[in-house]
Amino acid sequence: MQLLAVTYHGFAAVTPSDATLLNGRALWVGGAGNVALSIDGTTAAVTLVGVAAGTLLPVSLNGGRVMSTGTTATSIVLLQ
Repeated sequence: MQLLAVTYHGFAAVTPSDATLLNGRALWVGGAGNVALSIDGTTAAVTLVGVAAGTLLPVSLNGGRVMSTGTTATSIVLLQ
């Protein structure tokens, strides 16, 4: 098995918004709940249900959104 080391070069607190565009390589979810995402800002949102507190979501956002509609998780951080 090969292990890959991933490093991040910045981070930012995320306030879920149906309009704010984000660019990053992953999301850290500090408080459990649902996370609604649109990975490029033009595709329909997909809701990840029941994300546990302390989860690292390896999703690449390229002008994407963490939607306020459908997101109940808290303390979300964008890793760049």
